[in-house]
Amino acid sequence: MNQDLSLRSGGQVLVDQLRIHGVDTAFCVPGESYLDVIDALYDHRNAIRLIVSRQDGGASFMAEAYGKCTGKPGICLVTRGPGATNASIGVHTAYQDSTPMILFVGQVGGDVVEREAFQEIDYRRMFGQMAKWVAQIDRAERIPEYVSHAFHLAVSGRPGPVVLALPEDMLVTKVEVADARPFATNRAAPFSGAMDRVRDMLEEARQPLVLLGGGGWTPQACDDIRGFVEANNLPVACTFRRQDLIDNRHPNYCGDVGIGINPLLAKRVGAADLVIAVGPRLGEMTTNTYTLFDIPGPVQKMIHVHPGAEELGRVYQADLMINSDMGEFAQLATRMPPVDSAPWRDWTHQAHKDYLANIEPQASPGAVDMAEVMTEMRKQLPADAIMTNGAGNYSGWVQRYWQYGGLRTQVAPTNGAMGYGVPAGVAAKVACPDRTVVSFSGDGCFLMNGQEIATAVQYDLKVLFVVINNGMYGTIRMHQERDYPNRVHGTALRNPDFAALARAYGMHGAVVRRTEEFAGVLAEALAQKTSALIEIQIDPEAITTRGKLTAIRENALKRKGG
Repeated sequence: MNQDLSLRSGGQVLVDQLRIHGVDTAFCVPGESYLDVIDALYDHRNAIRLIVSRQDGGASFMAEAYGKCTGKPGICLVTRGPGATNASIGVHTAYQDSTPMILFVGQVGGDVVEREAFQEIDYRRMFGQMAKWVAQIDRAERIPEYVSHAFHLAVSGRPGPVVLALPEDMLVTKVEVADARPFATNRAAPFSGAMDRVRDMLEEARQPLVLLGGGGWTPQACDDIRGFVEANNLPVACTFRRQDLIDNRHPNYCGDVGIGINPLLAKRVGAADLVIAVGPRLGEMTTNTYTLFDIPGPVQKMIHVHPGAEELGRVYQADLMINSDMGEFAQLATRMPPVDSAPWRDWTHQAHKDYLANIEPQASPGAVDMAEVMTEMRKQLPADAIMTNGAGNYSGWVQRYWQYGGLRTQVAPTNGAMGYGVPAGVAAKVACPDRTVVSFSGDGCFLMNGQEIATAVQYDLKVLFVVINNGMYGTIRMHQERDYPNRVHGTALRNPDFAALARAYGMHGAVVRRTEEFAGVLAEALAQKTSALIEIQIDPEAITTRGKLTAIRENALKRKGG
């Protein structure tokens, strides 16, 4: 801890705290409201890498994705007013995704506060419901205290975002103040006797199912939970966009529980007599709009493990609720004497067979078959490739057909934020420079933050960007046809030549119009020394991995008697 009480500006004190807490990367869009912080970062430019984005929303998405990829708080700096409002999308994502993140926002000076000064916003009210803590540092000598609390809060319990506002006059104030110590993570652990009850309930089961999800997992926690699953030969599923918590090629893996769930897996969840949910909130997406389990008491016996006590019993009253960090629970679970798993041997085996059948390519309409495209990607890409994506029906092809190789190979927003895939791909490559990174976007999704491919080029980051182009906001069009058939309005898109756009940015660009073209185009893109973009043009009829647009419309018309 630095006890040198020499005079430092607030900006210098802040950056010194970042270094103490182990920050080596920060994402930003520069602004005049926090210039003193930028100046202080100049002095530490060899220790803290500053990634400058093209839009504040892109910067906040990058910080959130960096938190997912590393388990450390992603750091984002933006200016006041418009910068903060743009960045709010990353904060909301971090909150719903349980990702550690700290957003530093420039603020007007204390001499003009509460006058609706230029770009003034009360950030406590603005971010209050979408962050674990929102505060404003009005006195420079309290910076070490506030920043230390921010780091502790972001990673402890259920991880999440913290927002700190930085008044401009505070940042230039010179103070003498001691630094804080590096933060430490506080972890909840199972209560005495909890694991005995887990074992007793498992012994009584005949059709158990493990459900993994949530944020805050570590490689060791994943190894330990895999050991528990293997020792007891349990079928294991992962929640929406948490498919990387176990290697999808594992013989006990039975698929993902969320949007587009395999119908056979949905039936299996309903038929289970014990669900051991480790980490997930059991929210709307995980429970298929709260239909997989009865409220408040599920028919299935349930063990719910979650690091945030406020989540336990919030919707579902589990038979056994354990307020615990996943790592602490997993460590004790893998040490637990295994039970006799003979009663569910066939149950587990069939669950994995159902999963394998589900990822067999199912033909889709049009000249490009996305199931075959994903199969080809499995052939050419390494198992530890990081896949990022935003939101939209296009992501269903990745979700269903890609096999994630383990923790931190999937970087995707559980809150369904569009525009996430491109900045997340950039951040993933910053966090893991030696890994292959593939960023998926739909045509609508891409143009929400596609400008961040310029960031990839600027920092010489080799990312493969894939744009799936069907000329519309596909998810909304699907719902439109389902609820208002033959009344298409507001969902069509007229798109640019995405490959030409990529080349304009200085990267490789190519277009795929037929399935048989893809293998060669992918190999060529992967061989590039720079980032590359592949535009895949698909038929609008291929609206989901299981259905056609016309069929959705016809079924809706029949239902409405039209």
